[in-house]
Amino acid sequence: MPYRSNGTAYDAPVSILLVTSRDSGRWVVPKGNQGSSLSPHAAAAVEAEEEAGVRGSVCPTPLGTYRYRKRRANGASLMFDVDVYPLAVTQELAVWKEASERERRWFPLAEAAGQVDEPDLSDLIRSFDASAFNRAARPPSLLGTVAQKSRVGPMFAWFQRLLPKQGNFFDLFEAHSQTIVAAANALGRLVEGGSATAEHIREIDEREHDADAVIREVLTTVRQTFLTPFDRGAITSLIGSMDDTIDEMQATAKSVAVYGVTVFEQDMKDMAAIVVDAARVTCEAIPLLRDVGRNGARLHELTGRLVRMETHADDIHMAGLKRAFEATNSDPMQFLVRREIYKQLERIIDAFEDVADAIDGIVIDHS
Repeated sequence: MPYRSNGTAYDAPVSILLVTSRDSGRWVVPKGNQGSSLSPHAAAAVEAEEEAGVRGSVCPTPLGTYRYRKRRANGASLMFDVDVYPLAVTQELAVWKEASERERRWFPLAEAAGQVDEPDLSDLIRSFDASAFNRAARPPSLLGTVAQKSRVGPMFAWFQRLLPKQGNFFDLFEAHSQTIVAAANALGRLVEGGSATAEHIREIDEREHDADAVIREVLTTVRQTFLTPFDRGAITSLIGSMDDTIDEMQATAKSVAVYGVTVFEQDMKDMAAIVVDAARVTCEAIPLLRDVGRNGARLHELTGRLVRMETHADDIHMAGLKRAFEATNSDPMQFLVRREIYKQLERIIDAFEDVADAIDGIVIDHS
């Protein structure tokens, strides 16, 4: 499922790229048979390039599955199960294999969900709409509602200044999550290789500095705030684990720079793609903490996805190490370099699992 964000804000609108089916002309996501030589997500990326002319980071952990009925050339009408992999588009090709056979078009998320025929696929597309959940996560405060209904603005503003300071923790959490997404996207571009390696490394470094400024503000606010939305330990645990994700991204980028790595194995790209999607999931989850009681179930779904990603990444890590050892056993230094990159990528994803644990702890205590 090719997607892109139309802006840099955490709740920026998301667009989905659909293509027309060759036989019926209806709107579908790019899809096809896996074949015997490719992993499922790699096959999905190939189909996206051939059918829709897009490239990007495809997460090896599927978003979900849908079923559809397809009529075969022999007249049989059979049901097929399709695993859907999110693909963060970084490049649109002007010429691609099936350009003359299909139309491609970007749709706003809600419109894309309405264009496809399969209800399960429609639900999967809607599940990408972080802004809908985030709007629900921002209920008006009781005091704000009273002020609006009673029209006592100036007097109410004076009264509010007398109340104990509550801090702007949610705004700070969300600002930090945006830096995580930006750094993850830069990491995804970095492992694709190319001539812009230094610029991608620089961006990751700059994003880490932005995140440091946010966490310093959070820790200062914790000390100065009378009323906090969660236990102070939960706040510092959450922002600390979030900051660990971007610290590990910076460590990975520094290793790439120190060792002069310019070529990245597919397993490394797959782990980076998991980082990109884990950052997106985190950025959706954080605003939901504004109303844990209402959003507990959705938060549990998102943290469960982060945990599944970490498990999947462990498998990719071990397979990648094995392939690297077999390919470089005559050059031990090359293996040590690749092992270091794999280790750094694994640490990023481990840090996202820590974020999931911190969020789950808040949900358990407050839902």
